[in-house]
Amino acid sequence: MQSANTLVKKILRSSILPFAAQHGMKKDFFPLGRTLSLSLCMKQDNSCGPSEKIDLDGWKKVMKSGLQEVSETVSEHKELSNLAGARDLLEMWRLAGRCVPENITEEQLKAFTECPSKSAQRKYLKYLYLKELYKKNDKRKMIEKKARRLEEQEQDPKLDNTKKNSFIYFQAKSVDKAYNWRVAQSMIFGQSLVFDMSYEKDMSIREVTNTVRQIVLSESVNRRSVDPFHIHFCNLKEDSLYQKEFIKHYRESWSRLLVTATDQCYTEVFPKDKLIYLTADSPKVMKTFDHDKIYIIGSMVDKSIKTGVSLARAKRLGLETAALPLEKYLLWNSGAKNLTLDQMMRILLTLKDTGDWKKALEFVPKRKYISFVNKPVHELKKTLNLINTLKLRKRQEEIRKQFAKSYSKKLTQK
Repeated sequence: MQSANTLVKKILRSSILPFAAQHGMKKDFFPLGRTLSLSLCMKQDNSCGPSEKIDLDGWKKVMKSGLQEVSETVSEHKELSNLAGARDLLEMWRLAGRCVPENITEEQLKAFTECPSKSAQRKYLKYLYLKELYKKNDKRKMIEKKARRLEEQEQDPKLDNTKKNSFIYFQAKSVDKAYNWRVAQSMIFGQSLVFDMSYEKDMSIREVTNTVRQIVLSESVNRRSVDPFHIHFCNLKEDSLYQKEFIKHYRESWSRLLVTATDQCYTEVFPKDKLIYLTADSPKVMKTFDHDKIYIIGSMVDKSIKTGVSLARAKRLGLETAALPLEKYLLWNSGAKNLTLDQMMRILLTLKDTGDWKKALEFVPKRKYISFVNKPVHELKKTLNLINTLKLRKRQEEIRKQFAKSYSKKLTQK
């Protein structure tokens, strides 16, 4: 077999290669690489130049890039057609008398198309409709207020409202300067407080907007306090939903805001042994406020109450956690022990200033607890259980009496 193979190879070399050499072809007629040699000898002229080589890998890259461009254009056309269809659908719903906003942006329209179900779409549209309605009402009230003020000026021209307004404006401006000076001092000498902005994926667009509103409220509360915190927005990515909502709220003053905003994690900015993550799911209860520690608040508002998300994040990073001692000082009524971000800010500021838990926990909504604890908690729970059992017994007796009365009436009727 080997001798036969060698004979075939010799025949090929003796017959094909000289033929190729006569007709102006190179010896790499059967190339090992992925190149295609095209001879120019197919022309009528016998005097042909060197053969041209086409790189197949390069050709494939060019074809793939062309296909990518085509797919991108197709996806863009699809997105545009989807948005146009969504606009037509909303117009039909508006004509049908459904709760649909009159003006809707492209971002809101994209969010509407990305909703997982029809019920979610309806809820989102209702939210936008109510938001637009509140804005219209506010505008109407402002116009009415201006009209009333003009009427009062026409009726009594002696009133010098210009002086009053200028004085109020001057006073407000000076007070704002004083607040800003305090915050500027806290940025150098004050205690740091971190807002963890890494929960965008765990929330819907509506929940993110609510979160940013609460953070804006807490920032204003902090600015007006006697000894404000130095606020850090950590894990705040550029062009994220958080940042877009902040820019919507603050507008031009976002760049001048006296807070530290960074895309870095708090573990990269501060030492780990100084960080304490405040979460309602923590097994450790906070006893006293530590002025040397840096407290972290998770910037998350979830209506579905996803338990353990912030605790899992803190454990993953190897941080110390703590929960507010709500059960120790408050006789809890019902519901989850989650508070809003502005409530947390108020509680921490009062603790920082006074160190009194009772004063601090006055900012907890009164619907969530029955009263402050004066006796030990286990005794109060026993009394509550007794009251509930007595109530149940009374109700059972009333039901028995009602049943006996109705049964006796039926017997007399027969």
